[in-house]
Amino acid sequence: MAALTSPFVSPILLLIASNVFMTLAWYGHLKFKAAPLALVVLASWGIAFVEYCLAVPANRIGHEVYSAAQLKTIQEVITLLVFAIFSVVYLKEQLTWNHAIGFTLIAAGAFFVFQGRSA
Repeated sequence: MAALTSPFVSPILLLIASNVFMTLAWYGHLKFKAAPLALVVLASWGIAFVEYCLAVPANRIGHEVYSAAQLKTIQEVITLLVFAIFSVVYLKEQLTWNHAIGFTLIAAGAFFVFQGRSA
């Protein structure tokens, strides 16, 4: 249980949770195209508030052991993974070979970000 609260692990868990909320805020409304845009914006803003309540502590805690660039890279990789799952499961959209190649190139970039010195 102590591993979950470490500054190496807890920011990643918080960023996963925050990205689930942010993906819902940004893309969840796509199944409700008849809803008025103003209502969708307000609902998305409310969901995004929860995302901020998770992302801000994740970055504060994570900056003890990761650089800001590393935290941003972790967040972007998590965003892609959460979005890919959301896209397939919720939106019922297929991911194709070109998506896989693009995501792989981003993961390769993340690898290089972590080759340098950390915080």
